[in-house]
Amino acid sequence: MVSRVIPVDPFDLVIFGGTGDLARRKILPGLFRRYCAGQMPDDARVIGAARSEIARDGYREMVAEAIREFGGGPACEDGTLDAFLERLEYVAIDARGEAGWTELQALMAASDRVEAYYFSVAPSLFGDLAERLQSYGMADDAARIVVEKPFGRDLASARELNRTLAKYFHETQIYRIDHYLGKETVQNLMAVRFGNMLFEPLWNSQYVDHIQITVAETVGVGGRGEYYDKSGAMRDMVQNHLMQLLCLIAMEPPARFDPDAVRDEKLKVIRALEPVEPHHIVRGQYEAEPGDEENHPDYRTAVGNPRSRTESFIALKTHVANWRWAGTPFYLRTGKRMVARSSEISVIFKDTPHSIFGEEAGRHRNVLSIRLQPNEGITLGVTIKEPGPGGMRLIDVPLDMTFADALGPEGGESVDAYERLVMDVIRGNQTLFMRGDEVEAAWGWTDPIIEGWTKRGEAPKPYASHSEGPDASEQMMARDHRKWRKVEP
Repeated sequence: MVSRVIPVDPFDLVIFGGTGDLARRKILPGLFRRYCAGQMPDDARVIGAARSEIARDGYREMVAEAIREFGGGPACEDGTLDAFLERLEYVAIDARGEAGWTELQALMAASDRVEAYYFSVAPSLFGDLAERLQSYGMADDAARIVVEKPFGRDLASARELNRTLAKYFHETQIYRIDHYLGKETVQNLMAVRFGNMLFEPLWNSQYVDHIQITVAETVGVGGRGEYYDKSGAMRDMVQNHLMQLLCLIAMEPPARFDPDAVRDEKLKVIRALEPVEPHHIVRGQYEAEPGDEENHPDYRTAVGNPRSRTESFIALKTHVANWRWAGTPFYLRTGKRMVARSSEISVIFKDTPHSIFGEEAGRHRNVLSIRLQPNEGITLGVTIKEPGPGGMRLIDVPLDMTFADALGPEGGESVDAYERLVMDVIRGNQTLFMRGDEVEAAWGWTDPIIEGWTKRGEAPKPYASHSEGPDASEQMMARDHRKWRKVEP
């Protein structure tokens, strides 16, 4: 199966922070792959903007090195890379001053083109950049801005950030990017739910026992220690990534597949989330790796804060208080330095109301597993008879749709989330981007949870590196007579 690529309109994309880590690792290599795929027009331009004084040729060479390092592929060697680099410009710019803005204004003077501005910088600079774009005439009604998370660190800061951006841009011009929503499997989740009659009648508390969402990482905090210790797993992962996955699982079918219809339904889910009880939360900090403490220290050493009470792991139980999901718990967990790198949503269906095969047949449940990483795909566990004589022995087997296997080497080709999302910005499609009220509602649910454990003075529980988290996480599930699914690569 050959995937169909639809070119986008001619565009100018300005990347503020164009020399930064995100631009080098994700944005620029992703744009190059879209160029190789024929989706990026020949007359499109990418303009890097940062404080560094670099000549245009120097910037092009930096981008070439980044593409070779982070995913250029064979096309780097056949002249395509040189053609892509010709589309690149660079402006040395001061986000809080006047230097470079006249030069950028001159570059953006072309008409009848999509104009997009990617704020790949610290959130503290968002307001300054938005104000400069307006004062230099680049914040017209056709402009679009892309902002990276974090969208605040609590409800008050999120509201202030939204108010700041709203001074200069309409909500329809603001693209709040969460790369999890750009993953192929996340979008296939919507296709599976709303494109197949098979699942929708079963997608409710009558048939679903519970839902698990796990995002596990094998790495520690690395060079993000200072940032991470001020955020923790709740702010860094649950409030955005896991929240978005929960919304897509729990939302009602939108009237149509367009940005506001989809985001309206997601917002309803967030507003229906019940408060989380203290005994339904487990927080943890990873310990040093035995025998390699110097290279893989414990969390507190890694962040340089021996008194830190910030969590590198969190597991919690919540409910969606509506007719569809009343009584069905949602279990969320995420952590660093865990046993395997894995992101998975598991829909665990209830037992059959009566087993005709007797107790010796054992307990069997259907599980729909949506794997986001690695090995993106979807499996449905079904119960069958084990082949051979000797009675009715039941076993569980998966109906497997691993994308690379099911769609072939071309149809299953992996497209990075940033590639898809940047192209959606150029198209003007906000479906996979968060709306301002959605962000605020998520913080409105998150803030009381954080305030609760802060007031209680609870310290995170230690857990071994390369484990599945603190024992208390398993105990939380055991109280409900359930188990976490194994974290597997």
